[in-house]
Amino acid sequence: MEFRTIGELFLQVVGRFGNRKPAFLIKGRGRYRPILYTELADMVFRCAAVFRRLGIGPRTSVGIVSENRLEWVVTDLALAGIGAVNVPAFPTLTAEQLEYIFDHSEAVAVCVSNRFQWIKLRSVLHRIGRLQHIILFNDDPVEEPVLYWNELLSSVREAPEQLRREYEEAVSAVRPEHLLTIIYTSGTTGLPKGVMLTHGNVVANIQAALRAVPIDDSDVLLSYLPLSHSYERTTGYYSAFAAGATIAFAESIETVAQNIMEVGPTVMTSVPRLFERVRARIMSAIAQQPLPRQRIAHWALSVGQRAWIAQQQGRLHPMLRLQWKVADRLVLHAIRQRFGGRLRFFVSGGAALPTDVGEFFFAIGLPILEGYGLTEAAPVLTVNRLNDIELGTVGKPLDNVEIRLAEDGEILARGPNIMLGYWKDPDATEEAIDAEGWLHTGDIGAWSPRGNLVITDRKKHIFVSSGGKNIAPQPIEQRLCQSPYIDQCLLIGDRRPYCSALIVPDFEALRTWAEQHGIPEKDPEALTRHPAVLEFIWQEIERLQHPLARYERVRRFALLPKPFTIEDGELTPTLKIRRAAVEHKHAALIEALYSPNLSTPWVVPG
Repeated sequence: MEFRTIGELFLQVVGRFGNRKPAFLIKGRGRYRPILYTELADMVFRCAAVFRRLGIGPRTSVGIVSENRLEWVVTDLALAGIGAVNVPAFPTLTAEQLEYIFDHSEAVAVCVSNRFQWIKLRSVLHRIGRLQHIILFNDDPVEEPVLYWNELLSSVREAPEQLRREYEEAVSAVRPEHLLTIIYTSGTTGLPKGVMLTHGNVVANIQAALRAVPIDDSDVLLSYLPLSHSYERTTGYYSAFAAGATIAFAESIETVAQNIMEVGPTVMTSVPRLFERVRARIMSAIAQQPLPRQRIAHWALSVGQRAWIAQQQGRLHPMLRLQWKVADRLVLHAIRQRFGGRLRFFVSGGAALPTDVGEFFFAIGLPILEGYGLTEAAPVLTVNRLNDIELGTVGKPLDNVEIRLAEDGEILARGPNIMLGYWKDPDATEEAIDAEGWLHTGDIGAWSPRGNLVITDRKKHIFVSSGGKNIAPQPIEQRLCQSPYIDQCLLIGDRRPYCSALIVPDFEALRTWAEQHGIPEKDPEALTRHPAVLEFIWQEIERLQHPLARYERVRRFALLPKPFTIEDGELTPTLKIRRAAVEHKHAALIEALYSPNLSTPWVVPG
């Protein structure tokens, strides 16, 4: 299939499938219902007509503040078809953040999902210079005039054939070099930058990604990551749509486990944080079983891991193959059923996948294809292939992407997917993309002996201790999070005499441990202050960090009673920790970790 723009992609896929199969599965009234391609097309054509009536056309910016839902997709495809620019924003953003994004991008209209998002936007409307229209997806009654999405689409009276012709004419005028979207990066400091991605950038990434990752029209994807992020938009939405796969939207991140059972996906895009949580829950469930069953489960996982490694090396012994079949029948098959029973593989991105987590999923028979990219690259740069997987790496470059390492190890990338630049920021654009077209990613990497890329850390995250030692925090944090009792970890140590850590326990596992050791506390606040708990977590830290160099080891830590969250501004939408935000919030606690008067390896928050 040859397409140059998102509008062309949409028309070709609709023409190919029509009424033959669902494009999307949407949850409503307690069940998932199919949306056929022809139904989707009718809504897109109507939505495009509505935008044209409102004076929205080529190179006009329109914002979307919404959770994942069908209206998000319809709006996006309508805007892409008429040459307008989609400016998505995360629904977790504050009113002030939305004000900056929509004023800076010169949005003339904003689509919001519900009354809550409208209330946020209403407080800053007078400061968004070019804004003329607010469109509300839900039918929630609001105090001030807005345009209701359902009413707008129902008001379109033209014949379907005419609406299609008008959309096709608009699509024919859109060129690959035209702007498709401005995506504002979720930076930890300063104002966000608007990444300008053209139709050509995104199309090049879709086509190369589909040549690397085998998805076709028999697949069903469950999408739960935000569409406002480039990772899910390109991989979980555009690429899946181009392949003819059916896309089901999860109701929320909290309902993913339930929705997996309802949908039975064959492929899922996800982030390491979810994999870590799933593994922790499975291991916790195993720990609750009688001792004989625990031993069988651990044996089965061990066999699964050894068998997968042997298979990758091309030397799976017949005896190990037999043990693998027994392990699968007794344990592994039942674990896979928790994922709907049809899952072929996961795709992981957004952050580094801990090797031990990857090994666990391969052991149960669910491969994870880890990739790497960034919004400025539309976003995929590299990915592991099903026939060429090396855990601990992010795979090889896509076939239309060049990767090289600078002298200091920084990863540089070049290809047709690299952004046009930063909106209204030529200085930042010049700093990011050099004269030869290389994007400076800000990530540090190396090549494995097999030619796969290994991400060491973010360039700006590399610590330099007061003793002059360079320390990469991410591998140390991942090592400590191997403990079933440690859920989140942030390493501290830049310009400090030693490393310390802020740690969020896995409270479910910790409560079980406390109960087994006669500790009655259940409340997170009480648990994180209990001397026996603190001593136990210190033992876990010491056990895990033994292989590290002395200057890399954590010497002091503090337990936090509340997880880092997106809502509190401590996590990005792909669940990476915002270091600057967390360090600012816990500045006093961090200083206490370096007090010369501290007599224990831990500090109890005041």
